[in-house]
Amino acid sequence: MGPSLDRWPASRHPEESVPEIRPFRALRYDRSVVVDLGLVVAPPYDVVGPELRASLVARHPANVVSLDLPAEELGDEPDDRYRRAARTLAAWRSNGTLRKDPHPSVYVYEQTYVVPGTNDERTQRGFFARLCLEPFGPDAAVLPHERTLAGPREDRYKLLRATGVNTSPVVALFDDRSGKTGQRLAFAAAGPPDVEVTDDDGVRHRLWAVAADGDGAPAEIAAALIAAAAARPVTIADGHHRYETALQYRDERRMTRSCEEDPPFDYLLTLFLEATGEPLTVLPTHRLLRGIGDERAAALLDRAGELFDVERVGSAEALVRAFEGAGASDGGGRGRFGLWTRVGGAFLTARREAFEPFLPPGGQALRSLDVTLLGAALERLAGIDADAVQAGAVAYSKSAADAIAAVRVGDGVDAAFLLEGTPVASISAVARAGDVMPQKSTYFYPKALSGLVINPHEW
Repeated sequence: MGPSLDRWPASRHPEESVPEIRPFRALRYDRSVVVDLGLVVAPPYDVVGPELRASLVARHPANVVSLDLPAEELGDEPDDRYRRAARTLAAWRSNGTLRKDPHPSVYVYEQTYVVPGTNDERTQRGFFARLCLEPFGPDAAVLPHERTLAGPREDRYKLLRATGVNTSPVVALFDDRSGKTGQRLAFAAAGPPDVEVTDDDGVRHRLWAVAADGDGAPAEIAAALIAAAAARPVTIADGHHRYETALQYRDERRMTRSCEEDPPFDYLLTLFLEATGEPLTVLPTHRLLRGIGDERAAALLDRAGELFDVERVGSAEALVRAFEGAGASDGGGRGRFGLWTRVGGAFLTARREAFEPFLPPGGQALRSLDVTLLGAALERLAGIDADAVQAGAVAYSKSAADAIAAVRVGDGVDAAFLLEGTPVASISAVARAGDVMPQKSTYFYPKALSGLVINPHEW
């Protein structure tokens, strides 16, 4: 038999800065209680608006959104919604809606999807496990690539403190250029899945529980997957707010339970994705300039030559064709943009030597990013600095066609800059250099569903 559950061997090696990753016993919906899991899973909280939330709750009374995104109700006192989520969780565990798996496991996860704006179908595999929390720093084994905002951190902190579970995962990238991780994931995914659902975007999600205890093939696969992900520092791809919230919660719990060795609140639910063996999709986030007026928008076209090689276009269709499927390739980072105003548009190619005086401090990986170049261009050509961005001078769109349409409609949007996706390798390079990207630099697609596995802070 393998080691006992409460003393599972750590994957950390004391002589090097590598992450500690462990299997866990997930809370999962009991299929005898919830027959159709498609009715109870949900997108992560940060992409769920009020209308979608209402729709999810209407699908099933046990939809996970009631835990992951509790809503305020009439007559609520401050923080009542978080306490309500805790009571809901306790009720679902008591009545058998959620049950804890009997074996510590890693959970192989597969998503099959079409890249938005294309006909390109992809399959992405990774695995859920627990990641040991540690503060960010130059020698840390967990590396961030973006800054967080106080509001979302406070919301996630209050929810975590009330419930003591992780309902949505952090997503972390690791490299295994041997290709063995991909082979092991494919082997685990060859059998019938424990869960198979298709979401509202047509993405198929499948899950396999791979028991990590015992001496058989599943335990060997689980150990090998963990070892590959724990061989070197990992980069957070998505979920920075969740990570920092969990770190704050861990520090608070340590103050009250300082004598406890290896407590479960030291760990966080994480989806690990291998970043080299298969294409990961990072969608661009296009920039919409608000309130600059037609005259300043037209001047952007005239002044763009200060920083870019400019190829004018009279029709937006060419721009849409070039940038609508920009997440389908890893070809970003070339300094190539689209610009559209109500008097026309252009393809823009950055002349990097022209940008040098205007780039922010940081390493070469950060300074060469398309989003960094565009930030410098907005300040130089349109007078939109970081404070103006914070004040709402820039809005965002995932769709090039929608961005163009917003300019045509007007309603305060006067110009659109279209981008290509940020290459995955650039994200890791920025993180390794200790830099962070501007806000809205990355949008990993598809998102991991909430409710497939829940990580309770208990062994």
